[in-house]
Amino acid sequence: MNGICHIEIPSKDYEKAKKFYSAVFGWECQDLAGMDYVAYKPPGGPGGGFDKTLEIAPKPGISIYIEVEDIEATIKKAEGLGGKCTKEKTQISPEYGYYAFLADLEGNQIGLWAKN
Repeated sequence: MNGICHIEIPSKDYEKAKKFYSAVFGWECQDLAGMDYVAYKPPGGPGGGFDKTLEIAPKPGISIYIEVEDIEATIKKAEGLGGKCTKEKTQISPEYGYYAFLADLEGNQIGLWAKN
């Protein structure tokens, strides 16, 4: 619990991203049915996806999601320490669970994920 569980990488061209990451790192890539999204699975680490809605920033723009047991409790704890919820708990789908975002004390956005 509380480890990194999902990393999103901005991509405007999924085919190029799939080819590159598969060839360079051996990641398995899969287009998700009904979603404009490509998931990847590295051989020995947290998986993630390529997302066209993320901007490719001049500086690194990778979203890191931390798996938590309870999103609302985690947000409450972060807010108690000065953090800020930037996206309330939102269902991805019944199969893929829920996500939310919070900003740390310096404004870095952190993704949270939970199955329930």
